[in-house]
Amino acid sequence: MLSFLPAPIKGGLAALLILFHTLLFFPLLLLLALVKLVVPLPPVRKGCTIGLNIIASNWASFNNLITRLLHNIHWDIRGVEHLTRDHWYFVTCNHQSWTDIPAIQFALNRRIPMLRFFLKKELIWVPLLGVAWWALDFPFMHRYSREQIARRPELRGKDLEATRLACEKYRHTPVTVFNFMEGTRLTPAKQAAQKSPYKHLLKPKAGGSAFVLGAMGDTLHTMLDITIVYPGQHRIGIWDYLCGRITHIIVDVQTVEIPPQFLGMDYQNDRQAQKAFITWVADLWSAKDQRIEQLKSGEDTQLASADNRLGA
Repeated sequence: MLSFLPAPIKGGLAALLILFHTLLFFPLLLLLALVKLVVPLPPVRKGCTIGLNIIASNWASFNNLITRLLHNIHWDIRGVEHLTRDHWYFVTCNHQSWTDIPAIQFALNRRIPMLRFFLKKELIWVPLLGVAWWALDFPFMHRYSREQIARRPELRGKDLEATRLACEKYRHTPVTVFNFMEGTRLTPAKQAAQKSPYKHLLKPKAGGSAFVLGAMGDTLHTMLDITIVYPGQHRIGIWDYLCGRITHIIVDVQTVEIPPQFLGMDYQNDRQAQKAFITWVADLWSAKDQRIEQLKSGEDTQLASADNRLGA
């Protein structure tokens, strides 16, 4: 509707609108967060969590509305027809830019339970969003370097223990647990430093994902393997997205049933399970690399329905 505006004006307007409705939703979110904090009764906390999820879903819907209002993006969203909000999902995706997050939000909001991302513990101090992430039970990860662990061996496994504690909260309400398996955004420098065997991906890090499946094996049976491609786009940063410079986004969703042997596994201590899981993830990543090549080259001619291309 307003896609004719100059790119910097669209970017500034988008940022202001997002800030405005974030400030609008925040007082109610903070109120429910405080109730959740001070009233330890499980029914109350569950009710607060449901309310917080509704707020977050509406917040994401407003973000999507801003995208439709300001930008003229050709959305090609595939594989979402049979998703439901009454199911637990584990989601992973290739990671090229922070634009990946609003793209996933656009494609999946109100189709599945709200996504929880693994966040660095420092992000809890981000104004407004840090409190929101805490209230919504986003898992904050304590990541220790090899040097820190060498100096203090008792730190080994602490980050995974935090994952277990976070996942315990997700047993009673359908949830989507999200993890970028690459652990960081793809850049040519990182790819070269890793000596990645993939053309379009970094090496996946299996440990965090394996621990989630081990902790939630009785509820988390389905993985959504998401592949995002920006055909013909050379600038895909979040500012480029806000400015409307990105005009074509493919979000390809593959539903994968997780092999039963990986549900509830002891990844740290069962060497056989560890080796099998790493091999499974490597196979998924090889297939994803080929899929990205096909999507980039235009060899994949699968067309999403009109509703999905428009991001229903």
